[in-house]
Amino acid sequence: MSDKKEQKTPGERDHRRLGQELDLFTFSELVGPGLPLWTPRGTLVRQELDRYVWELRARHGYERVTIPHITKRALYEKSGHWEKFGEELFHITAREGREYAVKPMNCPHHTQIFARRPMSYREMPQRYAETTMVYRDEQSGELGGLTRVLSITQDDSHVFCRLSQVKEEFLRIWDTVDTFYKTFGFSLHVRLSFHDPSSPEKYLGTPEIWKNAENALREIAKERCADSVEAPGEAALYGPKLDFMATDSMGRSHQVATIQLDLNLPERFDLGCVNEKGEHERIAIIHSAIMGSLERFIAVLLEHLGGVLPLWLSPVQIKVLPIAERHQTYAREIGTTLRDTGIRVELDESNETLGKKIREVKMQKIPYFLVIGDKEVESKTVAVESRDGKNKGSMTLQNFLELLKKEISERS
Repeated sequence: MSDKKEQKTPGERDHRRLGQELDLFTFSELVGPGLPLWTPRGTLVRQELDRYVWELRARHGYERVTIPHITKRALYEKSGHWEKFGEELFHITAREGREYAVKPMNCPHHTQIFARRPMSYREMPQRYAETTMVYRDEQSGELGGLTRVLSITQDDSHVFCRLSQVKEEFLRIWDTVDTFYKTFGFSLHVRLSFHDPSSPEKYLGTPEIWKNAENALREIAKERCADSVEAPGEAALYGPKLDFMATDSMGRSHQVATIQLDLNLPERFDLGCVNEKGEHERIAIIHSAIMGSLERFIAVLLEHLGGVLPLWLSPVQIKVLPIAERHQTYAREIGTTLRDTGIRVELDESNETLGKKIREVKMQKIPYFLVIGDKEVESKTVAVESRDGKNKGSMTLQNFLELLKKEISERS
């Protein structure tokens, strides 16, 4: 969500309009406000973004985990979330009066995966990652498009590490954040989101824990030579954060990725490892999300790019346009070959004029389209044009595939 609330999105870049034009998501009165439904095309965009984040995380030794969407009340009582955020939880009363909550975050569940057995210092850090939905009971008047929803998809991760490993793990995640946002042309600056000492009742833990955690983040930002500002009162319930603020193509600032240092949940859940001396050593948790919320990130990205998604992220990458019925057999062969190599392709065999077909392709912002006529059928080539109006001329299908593979692999 933009920090500059007074600056409205220009109509042609509004993510709600673009989402409809590109057929990415929809809302239903029967399902309810704040609960977006993702179409096949929109789901593809979500999957490709998540795949990219996972690719970056896998380089640093993260492992996937999976948790249920509900929990007993006891878990959130122990974590402190029930007391602090009870009104924002969706409550479930099961048979026999058992109380459950729909998860608003994943960290308490993940602590129980770490706590399943004693951990040696040799096994540290443990890096868990999961992309999953969480649910928060927002007021209906605050809901809008994808920027404020009830079902929030987080690309969440939790690193359980020794205190001596905190800095290195933070910097690894920071590298991932920088790589991811550079891909889309965002410029980043950092907000050090600290607690408000005048309102200690809003947070878990002692003043000493907060002092240590916030000093650690200051040192990390200083070592990184980051363009950063401090923001008292913006911390999470359990610890301070590095919030990454992305400036989009319209000059607006959005909070996107976050890295959070948590010294409180390890205390509440008695999490530790057995150190070199055979003693129980308290650990830290590092919470991070690269996109934060997939819903909000996709809204920001659509408006930043004006809906012109790069080739690797476009739900339809190629449209094949046969000019007449006699060209359809060759067009189908082209479509099959592209599809067999993993390219997302559609074939337009309608009876519309070529001009109308091309206008439809450009409106849908499909990166490339292939015009198939007598010349192409005879020479076994394809006439390649792009959505920006550049005619790349005729080439063999193999040469076109090499061009596509290079652009996709470079995520350019």
